[in-house]
Amino acid sequence: MSEVKLPEGWVSCKFTDILDIQGGTQPPKSEFISFPQDGYIRLLQIRDFGKNPVPTYIPDTQKLKKCEKGDLLIGRYGASLGRICSGMNGAYNVALAKVINTQQINKLFLKKYLESEIFQSSLRLLSRSAQNGFNKEDLSTFDFLLIPEKEQTILAEKLDTLLTQVDSIKSHLDNIPLILKKFRQSVLAAAVSGKLTEGWRGFGHIIQHSNYSNWLWKEIPKKWEIDTYERLVESRLGKMLDKAKNSGIPTKYLGNINVRWFSFQMDELQEIQVSNDEINELALKNGDILICEGGEPGRAAIWKGENATTPIIFQKALHRARVCSRITPEWLLINLKNDADNKTLEQLFTGTTIKHLTGKALRKYPLKVPPLEEQTEIVRRVEQLFAYADGVEKQVQHALERVNNLTQSILAKAFRGELTAQWRAENPELISGENSAEALLARIKAERAAQQPQKKTRQKASTTS
Repeated sequence: MSEVKLPEGWVSCKFTDILDIQGGTQPPKSEFISFPQDGYIRLLQIRDFGKNPVPTYIPDTQKLKKCEKGDLLIGRYGASLGRICSGMNGAYNVALAKVINTQQINKLFLKKYLESEIFQSSLRLLSRSAQNGFNKEDLSTFDFLLIPEKEQTILAEKLDTLLTQVDSIKSHLDNIPLILKKFRQSVLAAAVSGKLTEGWRGFGHIIQHSNYSNWLWKEIPKKWEIDTYERLVESRLGKMLDKAKNSGIPTKYLGNINVRWFSFQMDELQEIQVSNDEINELALKNGDILICEGGEPGRAAIWKGENATTPIIFQKALHRARVCSRITPEWLLINLKNDADNKTLEQLFTGTTIKHLTGKALRKYPLKVPPLEEQTEIVRRVEQLFAYADGVEKQVQHALERVNNLTQSILAKAFRGELTAQWRAENPELISGENSAEALLARIKAERAAQQPQKKTRQKASTTS
């Protein structure tokens, strides 16, 4: 940093010339409780500064390292390395380090500096920090850009305004995936109710079906039928995985974990030994639907070959559904996803803690059966609308990437002096002489030296002659 030309009035120093850090404490888990009570204090952990905090309380003792809402904490380990946290009172654990600041450094300025790549990139370069955590000695090698005290305030205000706008944009973008999820759910609900093709079909007579109110069926189009899974689908479970009993040809298989909604995860498929007869029985064909029996019961996808060059079979945690000529695989999949989303599929599940969708229960699953031509039209419209939602989602992801880059771009401009260039030109007296960063650095060093405990000197005993 010393080679970089700094704006007038700025100075480069070392992190520990003006700041210090204090690591946290780690009390034994046997002392943890999950509710506040007299004599206890909140133990702050990295997760408590996220969306899913887990409040933990410990006995309040003098040996604990504590922080206040305005203090800045730095994540010391792993994925949280360099994360800047603030806004809570309590005792903090060893995964956090508190920045000991001076009153002459603006807190918001300091927070944004610590979040900038100037500091973060230096932290990432510490080879040992991700495993063992950084310490004061590590930070003593870090350069720190000190700017005049008045300029710190101006810069902090500008950053607050700009980054608040960025956060607002990001917040709106973050909400779009949830909106798209609800959009997809509404598309599926319209599809299975007949509303999606109401105009295509014409406004025929609607009949009531109160016997299926527990499936949220209020009414269905006149030409639609109702039947059950067992009459519309040839269904069976897959191969039992038992290495001790299995023999034959090594064959790749799909398990519960490989089935996602509408697609398959095909990376690193496992193999099992099976006979030729079992391969003929269990090999997947295009159009087969695989439905999860456990895990997330009902989750399903249609097999379309997935570029497989050899037979692929499936294990016992999956139902293979082969539809009859009255319905299409896509229609069955749309119904499964809709009923999973609206929770009505859960009435078929068995088990209390671990849920299962057994073959016996699945056979009772009721399905609406539109004419095949209408099923095809419904599927076409669903795929078209889903493709539109997918396109919007990709645009949102790209926009989020640009917004995230924008934050660092603004911080980079700030710490190159670009955001306050005009202010410096208009206020030269506030960045020079006693108001310069160099003078500020001298005051901070003097202040810190004065706070150091005085070393006691041993006086020699007097001697008499």
